[in-house]
Amino acid sequence: MGEQAKDKQETNRQITWHNMAITREYREGLLHQKAATVWLTGLSGSGKSTLANALEQQLAARGRHTMLLDGDNVRFGLNRDLGFSKEDRVENIRRIAEVAKLLNDAGLIVLTSFISPYRQDREAARAIIGDAFVEVYVSTPLKECERRDVKGLYQKARKGEIAEFTGITSAYEEPEHPEITIDTSGRSIAECAQELLELVERSFAKK
Repeated sequence: MGEQAKDKQETNRQITWHNMAITREYREGLLHQKAATVWLTGLSGSGKSTLANALEQQLAARGRHTMLLDGDNVRFGLNRDLGFSKEDRVENIRRIAEVAKLLNDAGLIVLTSFISPYRQDREAARAIIGDAFVEVYVSTPLKECERRDVKGLYQKARKGEIAEFTGITSAYEEPEHPEITIDTSGRSIAECAQELLELVERSFAKK
């Protein structure tokens, strides 16, 4: 066993999970809602962030308590040490899932907007978060995502200027059994957000 593995094993022996007197259920009661994590996944440019923002505004208008975790924003702070290799993407999603779970424990409705390209990682996130997890596949076609790309990232990826770019030089594994699939091409964001809002309100937000 290597030194790093030994150190990790020793650390694990020193920590214990502490159950707190104030539970998730108690906090949910204070907020008059049921916690959830709405996990939006899809290609870059599919409309994930725009849709998450619109949904959060609609939830806030109904008096719901929310937190939005956006892929780019999280990489400015919590995950600033991670790149875009497969290993780093796996760790990126693991950390986000753990944060979402903590926010759910606070009674919040969490919206996440991440490409999260690997099916196994999304299932790992579901396992961490539990029954509060709602997978939303933003299935906007690649051609439409490229058309929307004002930063020219897809073009750069096709020229070989960006390595490990999802949908071009790196795989995106479509969800097999998402709770809901939404294609934002040919539909307004308001319409798509309303569809998501109805799902959240029906299944999670009422307490």
